[in-house]
Amino acid sequence: MSTTERPRILVVGGGYVGLYAARRILKKMRYGEATVTVVDPRSYMTYQPFLPEAAAGSISPRHVVVPLRRVLPKAEVLTGRVTTIDQDRKVATVAPLVGEAYELPFDYLVVALGAVSRTFPIPGLAEQGIGMKGIEEAIGLRNHVLEQLDKADSTTDEEVRRKALTFVFVGGGFAGAETIGEVEDLARDASKYYTNVKREDMRFLLVDVADKILPEVGPKLGAWGKEHLEGRGVEVYLKTGMDSCVDGHVVLNNGLEVDSNTIVWTAGVKPNPALARYGLPLGPRGHVDTSEKLQVQGTDYIWAAGDNAQVPDVVGRKAGNPNAWCPPNAQHALRQAKVLGDNVISGMRGFPQKEYSHANKGAVAGLGLHKGVAMIVMGKMKIKLKGRLAWYMHRGYHGVAMPTWNRKIRVFADWTLAMFLKREVVSLGAMETPREEFYEAAKPAPAAAAASSAPEKAKAS
Repeated sequence: MSTTERPRILVVGGGYVGLYAARRILKKMRYGEATVTVVDPRSYMTYQPFLPEAAAGSISPRHVVVPLRRVLPKAEVLTGRVTTIDQDRKVATVAPLVGEAYELPFDYLVVALGAVSRTFPIPGLAEQGIGMKGIEEAIGLRNHVLEQLDKADSTTDEEVRRKALTFVFVGGGFAGAETIGEVEDLARDASKYYTNVKREDMRFLLVDVADKILPEVGPKLGAWGKEHLEGRGVEVYLKTGMDSCVDGHVVLNNGLEVDSNTIVWTAGVKPNPALARYGLPLGPRGHVDTSEKLQVQGTDYIWAAGDNAQVPDVVGRKAGNPNAWCPPNAQHALRQAKVLGDNVISGMRGFPQKEYSHANKGAVAGLGLHKGVAMIVMGKMKIKLKGRLAWYMHRGYHGVAMPTWNRKIRVFADWTLAMFLKREVVSLGAMETPREEFYEAAKPAPAAAAASSAPEKAKAS
């Protein structure tokens, strides 16, 4: 037991799994039965499937995030990082945003760190690349793209224009295809308001090492998605990787070279590297190894789920695939979190825990306004949709899956207003350096600075 009066359930990570698991535990827990503590470097959860729409301005960025303290009023929410875990002592080391790290005792542990962008040692990528894992990156991408249009409209230098109007996206999965579809829509709409920039002046490239895009919806819909993007002027290069992008000079391994100020990296994810410092059993790709009950192998007080966990796919294994694992997507994360929350309560009370079992219900993807693909699984039947109807399915599914009624209503309100109002195409790039203008106004002018220093020099002499 910990030194606190009540047992502590420590939830590491406030993402989709962390938020829903904590809510489930608090809902099922008796008054005063335990203390639920959630630790995350951010004070909010980000609903990542909406990041492409936030980047395109279809949804307000504030509506894509859920404040943890508001949604979990009965939990202890700490803003910081769990750097290490001592399983023998049942103590976690927490590094807060400011101040010294401290030890936090716990009795039960939920590991829900999620995933981070999977990158490779490509020259220039760290300096030039833009990820799509957080709302900050989505806002930054939107401002950056609109700034490139501003730059191209205001110069007569063809080399500068060409580099500003070339947009490279690496990764053809859900994140990459949806982001390039939304951003191309944004740029197309925005170009109507520029005198010297037309859609024909822009160049969009989608690059992937695989032989298809959107593998989650199957080969036929993936092929349709590729044809659809190409019909909108997007160049799709499959079985192709990026060798370097130093100073924006993109070199692909198919021989193509382009200069671009915009390189968006969506080439997959990997488990949070912090897991390696927790002393937990990890799978071959760095995921926490769990049982069907979401309990970490070899423990009876630690659970894990979501993108950072290797969860056996019970349905797939019953169908004859002994190596089936649950894919890292929102569909599984939501359902795993609820089972995990129930199992934590059962484990704390000494009751039997239940297995996580969920059959795939399909996948949906939006490729811009009124465009999308969807594969709906109903038993042994697969319904494949494309175009506007699939786009409605995409918005409907994710709108319902968005946590809390507060955020659901705000998201649907954004969509409703967008039916009657034009898309906003304002760049707020100055948000990234909000004090710059004030600093320039407040710092002393060179002449004034020299005059003020003259008396000091006279005294010294």
